[in-house]
Order: sequence, then structure tokens, then C-alpha cells
Amino acid sequence: MKRAATLALVVLASVACGGQSPVASTGPAPPTTSETEPATSEPTPTATTPTATEPPSFDAEVSQVTRDQLRYSWREGCPVHYRDLRLIRMTYWGFDDKPHTGELVVRKTVTDDIVQVFQKLYDWRWPIRRMELIDVYKGDDYDSIDADNTSAFNCRQATGSSSWSKHAYGEAIDINPRENPYVTADGRTAHSNARKYTKRPMKGKGVINPGDKVVRAFAQVGWQWGGSWSGTKDYQHFSKGGG
Repeated sequence: MKRAATLALVVLASVACGGQSPVASTGPAPPTTSETEPATSEPTPTATTPTATEPPSFDAEVSQVTRDQLRYSWREGCPVHYRDLRLIRMTYWGFDDKPHTGELVVRKTVTDDIVQVFQKLYDWRWPIRRMELIDVYKGDDYDSIDADNTSAFNCRQATGSSSWSKHAYGEAIDINPRENPYVTADGRTAHSNARKYTKRPMKGKGVINPGDKVVRAFAQVGWQWGGSWSGTKDYQHFSKGGG
């Protein structure tokens, strides 16, 4: 009995002190806590790319004009009465790649033509330097051209002629006249700031070339381009039915 008791104490001491050799396991190791519990992580924030504000859509407003608005560009004896003219206030795309609001005066019968074409130009982001009434320049066509101003009605004679210009009827428009000058048959232009633009075709901001989309847009509404004239070229000029 004494020997048996002694052996029992030895076994208990070995278990308590971890004295037994570990038994090799043939099965998989028990999973750790990190394996049994799914890992949780904070969701990664999605980066938001700011979108640029879209430019406003094209807008055009047609209204009657008063005598005071045409103080310099209309007078008694003009081939069209000012009551038959209309003011178009509309959006255009500037040389600064921003939208602007400009003004043109045209005959009331062609307002739809002008709005249709200029909406296309705006949607294409085709640039226009400025668009002010010729009266801002006291009716002086030379000063308006020198300022690269896009304009329409002006009661005046055609260049080099005693006949009325199509502008006097409100059925013509000059677009970016610096980039699209009036060029004589021998290649000269009256405006020194336009001399580098006398050849066609040529690349450039706001430049009109033979057969390009600006010429085609006007042709679709029955307007002809002065750049297609023989001899003298008027690259800035579009008129209803030509002339």
C-alpha cells in the first residue's frame, strides 16, 4: 500500500508540472481565435472626383428695338425701317473658353436663321471674340472691325460701292473680322491687326475656312459666305441669299 500511494503521488506531480511528453496529434491544429472570428475592417472611403460645372445651355431672346438703341446705325431713308428690325440677345462662346451674352440686330424675317446657326456655334464651342451692337462704335464699321466685333445691322453702303450693303437690310453678319478680314484681289487688307489672316485655308482660333462647318451651317439656312467670292474675299461676311 505504501508503494502504491507513492506511485500515485509521483503521477499527480508529473501531470501538475507538465512533465509528461506531449502526444503528437495527427489531426489539424485547433483554430486560433483570429481564424474562428471573421476579421472586421473599416470600409475604405470611395474618393469622389469633383465634376466641373457645366456651362449654361444656349439661350436666345428676340425683342423689338427702339430708335434710341439704333442712334447711330439707323436713320431716315434706310432701306429697312427700324420697326422691321429685331434685337437678338444670345449666348456665345468666347475666346476665353467661357460663355458670354452678346447682342445682334437683324431683320425680323431672319431671326430664326441666326438663332439656329449661333446655337450650333455655341454647342460646338466655336469661339467669338465679342458681339456688340455697331452703335457701341457710333456706327463706325472700321472701328467695330478693328475691335474684332461680330455685328450685323448697319445702315451703310457696300464697301467700294454706292449701293446699299446687305447690312443695311439687316440680312448680313460679320463674324470675327480680325481673324476673317476683307481682302482685296491683290491680297491687301485695311486693318494691320488682320494681315496675318489674309490667306486661306489656315488654322487659327475663330478662323473660317472654305467648306468648314461654319460655312455649311449658314448654307443650310440659305446664307452665302463672302469668302467664296471671286477676286475680293470677305471672309467675315455672311448674307441671306448672297451679296
